[in-house]
Parts: sequence; structure tokens; C-alpha cells
Amino acid sequence: MSTALVWFRRDLRLADNPALAAAVRHAERIVAVYVHAPEEDGAWRAGAASNWWLYQSLARLDEDLRRRGIRLTLRRGPATRELAALARETSATHLYWNRLYDPALVARDTSLKVELRALGLFCESFNGALLFEPWDVLTIQGQPYRVFTPFWRAGQARLDTLPVPVPAPERLRGPAPRGEPLEVLGLLPHVAWDAGLAKTWTPGEDGAHARLLEFCDDGLAAYDEGRDRPDLPGSSRLSPHLHFGELGPRQCLAAVRNAVVDRPVARSSAETFLRELGWREFAHHLLHHFPQTTDAPLDERFARFPWARRAEWLEAWQRGRTGFPLVDAGMRELWATGWMHNRVRMVVASLLTKNLRQSWLAGARWFWDTLVDADLANNTLGWQWTAGCGADAAPFFRIFNPVLQAERHDPRRLYLRRWLPELARLPDAWIHRPWQATAPVLDAAGVSLGSTYPRPIVDLAASRREALDAYARIREPVASDR
Repeated sequence: MSTALVWFRRDLRLADNPALAAAVRHAERIVAVYVHAPEEDGAWRAGAASNWWLYQSLARLDEDLRRRGIRLTLRRGPATRELAALARETSATHLYWNRLYDPALVARDTSLKVELRALGLFCESFNGALLFEPWDVLTIQGQPYRVFTPFWRAGQARLDTLPVPVPAPERLRGPAPRGEPLEVLGLLPHVAWDAGLAKTWTPGEDGAHARLLEFCDDGLAAYDEGRDRPDLPGSSRLSPHLHFGELGPRQCLAAVRNAVVDRPVARSSAETFLRELGWREFAHHLLHHFPQTTDAPLDERFARFPWARRAEWLEAWQRGRTGFPLVDAGMRELWATGWMHNRVRMVVASLLTKNLRQSWLAGARWFWDTLVDADLANNTLGWQWTAGCGADAAPFFRIFNPVLQAERHDPRRLYLRRWLPELARLPDAWIHRPWQATAPVLDAAGVSLGSTYPRPIVDLAASRREALDAYARIREPVASDR
């Protein structure tokens, strides 16, 4: 009987999984395997929040496979070695997997395919993570896009040619080779800080589909407005499910299109959501064509940007103690839940890179460790966009004012009161700018600036001017260019 290995990575689902579907078509027995080799991820190894999610998702995947007749085999060590050994143990002749696009993993997979084919193993990889391959959408000149709008215009023209999502196989059969218990992978924290994550999220394929259906039923119709309101459940919150492949983008596309047909959903809201999927595609497009941007600015002028060396400012930002309520609320939401509303992400990133003039890499690494949806492509694009040094970047002079952003996007101050209980009794007019409140107002609310809540660590207007002056200096040509 023919046997195929299906190598699961960040495609932890059974439905619309191209690698699994190919294995089922071509082999009678299936061995599902996950190889834990974090050292092969290069400099960007998964952070603590991502590891928590991975543990939960692998457990759910194993349960799903057992209901269909097989189990998930866990191995530790170099992927090439473990896959070759597993192929020998099970007499497998074929190996299938879905592609990843992190630069270190692209290099690893390329050499792995060569080595395993040399051993006689048939190897084939598929696109299970994106709507389009990063190299398939190019300009008329055959060059990568650096601006989102024309990229997405070209991508949209391909949407109707995408394959229809396929259901999960009902039954699977195969051997039960030796594997490691999930607990020995060391994914869970030694000190239990993850209660907020467990309360907030339901990892796994079933949780992903439930979240997608809930969003299509309750959130999609108002997505145009709701996606910018951190005080409302207007975001899809699908990003961690997409990152770990519990859900594929083609499934999101199909669900949203069905919602437009079946329910009174505004087409503009559906198009806005699909545009957000387009940004995810654009992030992977950039990562593929400009892999150096994980650690270096795409705009090379920013290599000489005079970042401030103030470790205490970075620490205050990480702890949600900057004195700017919208920023602090976002950072506390991140620490408690492993997630932050996208509008707030832009505000906290702007404050860090512009008002505090801390390197975008410092912010990217903190997000990398604390986000459950930490994705190398999205994280790189987001931070370079806000810092002004990436593709299609926000103009550097676009510096988000956390006071004005709170007024506009948290009009009833519900988000601030949820995450900043020490300010909850302040009136709406002052909770987003407590340093401007009078002493009687602060006293009545039980707020003591510098004690129960910090004063702002910088002056917004002055720090904005300093940031713009620093940017003006890097725009000047260096001496060797004159």
C-alpha cells in the first residue's frame, strides 16, 4: 500500500489543505507529521504568545485527525533528518507540504527538497497560505510592486480564477509511528501568565470556522466603520487563525462572497474586508522580494536615522506606562490577550518610532514576542509602514496623535475604561488627556498623576518637531553623494 507523509507547519487544518488533498489523491495511507525545529527559523523564532497558540492548535489538530482514523506524529530535531527517518520507518514514498515564505524557512525548504529527493522520496509543495504566490503578481515590467493599490488591483483581477475550497477528508488511514508527546516541545510558559489568552481565544480549525461565521453574521455588515473602533467588536479577529493556517484565505473569500449573497451586507464592507486580505498578500509579496527588510529598512536612508537611545522610554511603552491613555490601553490589551486592535497598533507604533524615536525593530521584536498573530510578513510591513521606511509607507510627517485618535475612534471612552481602570472615573472629556484635567477633576476621580497613573513621558508637540527635524537630516544627501 502506498504511503505519503503530510508535513504540517503553519497549515494546521484539514479543510482546503492542498498538501493533504494531494496526499489523499495519490496514497492509500497517510502519516501526518509536525516537526518541531525552532532553531531552523533563524533570528525570528516564534515568541511566547505564538508558542502558546501553537500548542493549542496542535492539540486540536491531533483531535481532528484521530476522529478521522489517524493521529498527528510529533518529532523534534532537524526537519530533513526527522522526515527522512519517518519515511524509512513507514515506507513512505511521497512527502507533501504547504509552502512558508519566511526567508530562513525558504532556504531550509529548498535544501531539504534537494536532499530528500536524492534519497528517493518524491517531494511536492503547494500554496496553502495565500491567494496568490508572491512571485505571481508583478508589474508590466516584471518587477515587484512597492505600492499597495496597483498591487491589489492586479490581484483582484485573479480572484475569480482561484480554486474553490475543498472540504476535509471524512476518513483517513495510516500507520502510527513513534512520536513525541506534545508537552515535551516546551511551548507553554513555565509561569502561568496565559489566562487572558485562554479566555480570549479558541485556537484550532473549529474555533477558526466559528469565528469566521460569527464575523460574517454579526460583524461584516458594519465592517467599514467597525474595523476602526477599538471599543466595538468590529474587527474580524481572524489574523491568528490565518497565521497558523487553521483557516485559509480562499475560505475567507468564499465566506464573505456568500454573505453578500445571502444577507443584507453592504458590498463596500465586503470589499473593505477583502482589501485587508489584500494587505496580507502584499506583506508576503514584499517579504519574498525584499527579504532583507525583516531586519533592515527598505528605504535605506533610515539606516542612518538618529534613533534615541532611551531604554526607559522603551520599557515604559512595553509596560503601558507612557502617560498617553490610548497607547497604554493598547499595550495592556496586548499583554493580557496577545492581540491589539489594528487602529491602536498604528497609534502605539507611531508614538514609539516618532515621538519616542525608538527603532521600529525594537517595536517589531516586542510585538513578535507578545502577539498571538505574530507573522513575519505582516509584522515587518506594519512596522516599516508606520515608521515611514517601508513600501507604500505612511509619510513620515503623518504622526498619529493619541489624544485625537482616542476622541475619534473611542468616542464613549469604553476602550480606555476597560484597559485603564485607574482612570475609569474620569469624565469623557479628560480620560484621554488626564494631564490637562484640573486638580479637582483628578481628585474626584481618584487619579494622582505620577502616582496612580504616569504623566506623559514626552511632550507631543515638541517630540513631533524633533522627529521631523531628524527626518529632515536623513533626507539630505550624504557627503559622498554630493
